[in-house]
Amino acid sequence: MDRTLLSLNGEWALYYAPEKGGKEEAFRPDMLQAWPRVKANVPGNCERALVDTGVMGDPYWDEQQLDAAKYEYYQWIYETGFDAPAAQPGARVFLRFDGIDTIADIYLNGAHLLRAENMFVEHEADVTNLLRETDNRLIVHIHSAMNYARGREYPIGMRGTAHRNEICHIRKAAHSFGWDIAPRLVTSGLWRGVRLIEKRPTRITETYYAVPEVDRARDTALLEYAFRFETDADTLEGFSARLTGVCGAHTFERETPVWFVSHNCEMTIDHPLLWWPQGYGAQNLYTVTLELLRDGEVVDSVTERIGLRSLSLERSFERGSQKFQISVNGVRLMVRGTNWVPLDAMHGNDQNRVDAAMALIRDCGCNMLRSWGGGVYESDRFFDLCDEYGVLVWQDFCMGNTNYPQDDAFARVMYDEASHVARRIRNHASLALWSGDNEVDQKNMGFHLPTYDARYNRVTHETLVRALQAHDPYRFFLRSSPEIPDGFRTDDVPEQHTWGPRAFYKDDFYKHSSASFIGEAGYHGCPSPDSLAEFLPAEKLWPMDNRAWAIHSTEDVRIESRLGGRNRLMADQVRLLCRQEPDGLNEFARISQLSQAEAVKFFIEHTRILKWRRSGIIWWNMIDCWPQISDAVVDYAYRKKLAYDWIRRAQQPRIAMMDEVSGWQQAIVLANDTLEAADFRWRVEDADTSEVLASGERTGPAGENAEVGRLMVDPSQQRLLLLRWTANGEAGVNHYLTGFPKYDKADLLRWTDAIQALA
Repeated sequence: MDRTLLSLNGEWALYYAPEKGGKEEAFRPDMLQAWPRVKANVPGNCERALVDTGVMGDPYWDEQQLDAAKYEYYQWIYETGFDAPAAQPGARVFLRFDGIDTIADIYLNGAHLLRAENMFVEHEADVTNLLRETDNRLIVHIHSAMNYARGREYPIGMRGTAHRNEICHIRKAAHSFGWDIAPRLVTSGLWRGVRLIEKRPTRITETYYAVPEVDRARDTALLEYAFRFETDADTLEGFSARLTGVCGAHTFERETPVWFVSHNCEMTIDHPLLWWPQGYGAQNLYTVTLELLRDGEVVDSVTERIGLRSLSLERSFERGSQKFQISVNGVRLMVRGTNWVPLDAMHGNDQNRVDAAMALIRDCGCNMLRSWGGGVYESDRFFDLCDEYGVLVWQDFCMGNTNYPQDDAFARVMYDEASHVARRIRNHASLALWSGDNEVDQKNMGFHLPTYDARYNRVTHETLVRALQAHDPYRFFLRSSPEIPDGFRTDDVPEQHTWGPRAFYKDDFYKHSSASFIGEAGYHGCPSPDSLAEFLPAEKLWPMDNRAWAIHSTEDVRIESRLGGRNRLMADQVRLLCRQEPDGLNEFARISQLSQAEAVKFFIEHTRILKWRRSGIIWWNMIDCWPQISDAVVDYAYRKKLAYDWIRRAQQPRIAMMDEVSGWQQAIVLANDTLEAADFRWRVEDADTSEVLASGERTGPAGENAEVGRLMVDPSQQRLLLLRWTANGEAGVNHYLTGFPKYDKADLLRWTDAIQALA
């Protein structure tokens, strides 16, 4: 495989100027003398470089996000110099860009190398004959994404989300143009690394590993693997391939002759150490090495980590018996997960946030996350951590809420993009399934266009299908999230995004949703005053009725006719819960966070209580990508809202919960999502009086729920109940708020303290 010769990451020179007349300019050396210059880090963003050097105010502070708008129409030139290391004899040297945002021309030593027009894929060019031993000069000329976009054709039926038709053509993170989770920051830059690599004449070019079958009764796993290689050898005689795998003390090995440059094999592995999602078993990872041999000598090798596990999705749209069930190694999975949104609105900072964000995912007990289609395809580091932590990945292709072009040119772009991405991440044990996009089916239904039918979405229904059949045929593919076939509504398909009225979280919409699986559900929660003070001036902290709060909520104040709508929604949720108005910002933030915490807790526990009629929830969302007021349960500064701890308890693999009132009774339910039976000892007590209201002992069967008792309740009573248990000797705790709003403010604040103090 390819070997890195030289990293070009680090400090570069960055030049910048407007694009005159909205037209791209070809690079000329005199631009570097005429344009302003600053230092810029690679990986990074042009805008961040301007902030770091004092040219531009930080768009994350106050209302300064609006000041970034003029840079949407700028062009940028990155420049660096380097000496070229020697490559091995016969090898070719390539210049590789792991991520360019977005429209760019690249020059090396005065020669034009390539044109980049896609943020999501790698770009590379053969530079063997252009390199000098010393004083190589590399230029990256990045053009305005907006000027590129406005030069495309926009038929009257083509629509982007929220008045942002520029999303339609350009292959750039959709949230960059503004979303409810991110500011409008139409960024530019070398957002991932740059390096020189060498490619030897005989080299493995790609590998693929799949486990179509795990037989736990026979203790075997079927491993299929495929690879391709290149060689300048006159014939293919004498070639063979040897595969070895090691996980702890367990090993396997197989050598086969190779008669062609493309080769497929399969082998049955006895006594495999299986990979499981978090909470279901160990995350066993095999180090596998594929060696290409010629006449018994190794000429190339590739070492990767894979997991031996099978994955399946049972899905049915039949009304009355809808189903959406993910299974791992033949075991039905109760999904407890979150949506993964961009780590940073300026993606050059993603690399600095992935470890901390994934630690939150692991600590919170998530066994799946959905990589949302409005963002980017995450880094190898992200997938490595998901493999290690046992977190399955539902991967949307990067399209969202938009009526995308369906012509041949765009189809080719998407085929190439899907092929690139599939080849890069397909061997990860954590990658569970693909989805064509985020809410495109749902959005198109909302356009009310009588000539539109979701079946006409050629890109997802044909192009992506073909790409995955070619490059990752063993994984399930959803055409959209949610996928809405012809003749169906958004509320009668198995996988749904249940946002609803955003009113009381236990109203009928949430309690009686027909969803078999919830792909999105969330609730607003105010950040802590300490976090607010880090992005809002003191005079704008309270009250919230000002433009800075609206900008950070996140609203585009240039196009919204009513500002502060999302903040008013959050305030209304507080008023609905609490009988008295909060006394200032501190109380407002605390009660808002309690409202959010109870809501998301209810969404998770109600899903678990409905097992297996409902098979999982992927709630919205873990962490913000910029300082804002949002549905995230951890803010951009990594401060956890109350919901974080509430969710962490609600997602314990073994838990005691209370169902909603029915016939003046509330059921007590034990859930055991593990592969082993558990001996529970449990009790329910009043938090204020310590009175034990119910108790008992019960074996919780593996992978199932058990109702163990009922409490007679008066629905008008407002109480905090504590549920305590041990399961196979391990202690757990949960809580439940009885009754309905409005609650007394003093009670809410006292109960919040009590819940926070739970061990």
